[in-house]
Amino acid sequence: MPVEGHDGVIFPATYAASEDKTFKGGYNIDVLSDGRNVCLIDSVGSQANRIEPRFADAPYDTLVPQVVIVAGEKRVNLLEAGHRAGDAIARCSGIADDLKQGFRAVLAGDAEPLARIAPTSLVFGVWDSRDTQAKVPRLLTSTVRAYDVHELHRSAQYIPAVEYVDNGLLEEPTDKATGDLYSSRGFKHVPASWSHGGVIASGGVRRDAALHLVALRQLGAKDEKQRRLLQQYILGLAVAAFTMPSAGYFRQGCNLVVDPDKPTALMAVRRDGSRKPSAITHAQSIEFASKAAAAFGVAPAREVPFDKNRAKADVTAESAGKKGKAAKRAK
Repeated sequence: MPVEGHDGVIFPATYAASEDKTFKGGYNIDVLSDGRNVCLIDSVGSQANRIEPRFADAPYDTLVPQVVIVAGEKRVNLLEAGHRAGDAIARCSGIADDLKQGFRAVLAGDAEPLARIAPTSLVFGVWDSRDTQAKVPRLLTSTVRAYDVHELHRSAQYIPAVEYVDNGLLEEPTDKATGDLYSSRGFKHVPASWSHGGVIASGGVRRDAALHLVALRQLGAKDEKQRRLLQQYILGLAVAAFTMPSAGYFRQGCNLVVDPDKPTALMAVRRDGSRKPSAITHAQSIEFASKAAAAFGVAPAREVPFDKNRAKADVTAESAGKKGKAAKRAK
């Protein structure tokens, strides 16, 4: 629920318009056939990108390798990369060859090499779309949605501290470009009318998370012993992430807290659809994950450089590929 209360205003994520303009941009609100609606507050991808970086902090940091890529003056932990092991910053770094071998092993049915470098990529899913095309499904999915929302709007008016033109501090703009420049730099009055003003969720807000054990069983290794160690290790990471206390501050104007009248329900769902409550705690998850990590073996932390030459070659190869496709279409 919103921190302000059940009737509080929350700001969902906003999205750009679709290329065909079917979606004009703004909030992702779907209207159902019965007239009700559902508004996306935080997507599966966004939730994954909020949870995964927390493995860089205690008590989770000892469970996974801490790989830091140095790109200029910036240091980026691989856990922060939006596309995980398939991200451009990883593909063009000192771990590029190791990752390629890991993805090739995945294609051959062995996920252990990738787990030695980027185990959370096996938890939150990864697709090496720019190279080997290896793809690993998400074990953990989480989405936040609001129901029966009423969309609001807001307007604003920027008033400069001084009337710059009237007081002779700036010359009167003689063309639209100059006038626009005055506005963008804060020297003119600027109205902002009827922009997105958040939503009120009369049907409540709900976070749904699922841990898919069926997908976990698909992870293979070179032999049965290593397969069990690998699956237990990835299970430990996944359960730790699954039971991790949710961070409810998503963005300015969207701070959610647990609704005390609707406590969290944790259910074990079997293949036949039967359900029963699960009592697993986060503390138990951490204990299991720590034992599984010790048995599997966690690689030591390392720091690798971003490779500008690899990045240039990557862009050149992509450009050449597109030109080749265009030439084929022309023929």
